[in-house]
Amino acid sequence: MAHEPIIKVAAISGSLRKASIHHGLIRSAIDLTTDSIDGMSIEHIDISSLPMLNTDLEIDDEFPPEVETFRQKILHSDCFLFASPEYNYTVTAPLKNAIDWASRLPMCGQIKLLLLSVQAAVLVEDCRNPARFDDDGNLVDDEAKEMLKSVLLALKAFTLRLQGSK
Repeated sequence: MAHEPIIKVAAISGSLRKASIHHGLIRSAIDLTTDSIDGMSIEHIDISSLPMLNTDLEIDDEFPPEVETFRQKILHSDCFLFASPEYNYTVTAPLKNAIDWASRLPMCGQIKLLLLSVQAAVLVEDCRNPARFDDDGNLVDDEAKEMLKSVLLALKAFTLRLQGSK
């Protein structure tokens, strides 16, 4: 019997707050995949150290080390899980900055973050209910954990379809 491929998920929080519920969602997603979803591995990619996009920082077509590390993690991922607040009807500035760095040349022809160009499935769930999280931003509500698990399973299935697997 063939082994199921491991889907590598890059999880990015759009919040920089230490006790953010968005970080808590990602921690819960990691726990869920470890405990009950085979064939999926999630890495929480911290974007807090990324400098604001400034092309003056690109010297001899090289990126600052923290940007290059981030970009390599993105390139080696199969799909993405974003957990982000919505500010002024859009993504947060840190998340936008991360997307900008990830999509700089020469990677722009390969970048997976341009979700619409690959007909991505966008799964939006509202998890703002503060009672679902403890004071450290950890997801504690069982119903919300089940909802998160269903989102992760849908993400896994979608990624396998894109890769041509069954």
